[in-house]
Amino acid sequence: MARRATGQSEPADDAGTATASLLIAELTANAALHGRVRGRAARLALTLTPTTLRIEVTDARGERPPVPPTPAADVHGESGRGLLLVASLADAWGCEPYPPGGKTVWAECAGSPGALTAGTPGPGETGS
Repeated sequence: MARRATGQSEPADDAGTATASLLIAELTANAALHGRVRGRAARLALTLTPTTLRIEVTDARGERPPVPPTPAADVHGESGRGLLLVASLADAWGCEPYPPGGKTVWAECAGSPGALTAGTPGPGETGS
């Protein structure tokens, strides 16, 4: 297995990692395109539990909640299918208000998120 300069193993390159990467990319791209307010930054938060990876992207545009995807999206258009992708890849997703005026769009991947931290020593373990 390849090693980083820090001596830790590279994360596993599996379907779970690819799905998480796509969800992170799509949610952050949506925040940059649709949630941007001059002088205010977006926030990405990842929470990993033994059974779920939760991805949260918070932006300043609470008045612009995401529109749930429809299968009738323009298949020939250059955009407009991002949330359809999120809905098809995530086990769950949604949007919550983020006071005082923002929103948090989240997605969850259930299964084996431990693959995302492969090569990282767990509690009581040492790296090799």
